[in-house]
This record gives sequence, C-alpha cells and structure tokens, in this order.
Amino acid sequence: MLQVNLHIQIDESELHEQFTRSPGPGGQHVNKVETAVQLKFDVAGSPSLPEDVRQRLLRLGGRRVDASGVLMIDAHRFRARERNRQDARERLAALILRATQRPKPRIATRPTRASQERRLDAKRRTGCNKRLRLTRPSDD
Repeated sequence: MLQVNLHIQIDESELHEQFTRSPGPGGQHVNKVETAVQLKFDVAGSPSLPEDVRQRLLRLGGRRVDASGVLMIDAHRFRARERNRQDARERLAALILRATQRPKPRIATRPTRASQERRLDAKRRTGCNKRLRLTRPSDD
C-alpha cells in the first residue's frame, strides 16, 4: 500500500514494476544485474484517485503519460534495485501529492495608467531610434 496522504492510498495491485539493466557507470557488474525500475501506474483507470486529482495528474505527468493514461516513471539513480524501487515510489507519491493541490484561481487585473504610459513612451523612443537609423538617399 502506497500512502500518499490521509485520503489517498494506492493499492499494490495498481502498481506494475519492471526491472531493466541500468544505464551509466558500474563496471562489469552493471551488465549482469537488472537494477533500474520502470514503474507503471494506470492513472486513467485507478479507482484510488478522485476525478479532479486524476485530471491534474494526467496534465502534470506530461510526456511520462501515454495515450491510454498510464504514467511511467524510470528510476536508475542508484545501483541497488531496492533503492531504485523506493525512489520510483517516492517520486510517484510526490507527483500525486502535487496533483492534490488545487491551483489558485487567477484574478484578472488591469495595467496601471503609469505602466501604460511607460510602455507607450518606450514604444515612441524605439520608433524614434529606428527613424534615425534610416539612411535617406541624397539628391546629388
């Protein structure tokens, strides 16, 4: 059971782990053991997530979420399989925790009169500089 917070718990049956050979340094041993972890979690089909958290998690996942709604996390930071497994689960929990936080609604504001005047003044100065750069043909 992966405990994310008081309200969200992910059952072990929803997590699918696959072990592969880890990239990077490690000597001769790295070619023999499969220490990297590929953790897959079906966000779209998970009964453990509320609908609003599910939608935010699909958006937060970005490229790690495929077309069918499966989130994939690769962990190969450590040389030990168990440590990579723990790292992948911690990263999944952190991502779900970020998805539980509702985004603060944006309050529309208008630019101040002074900022509008500064912007228009800067535009006037830029236009003046560009006009001064023009080389006009002489009538010689």
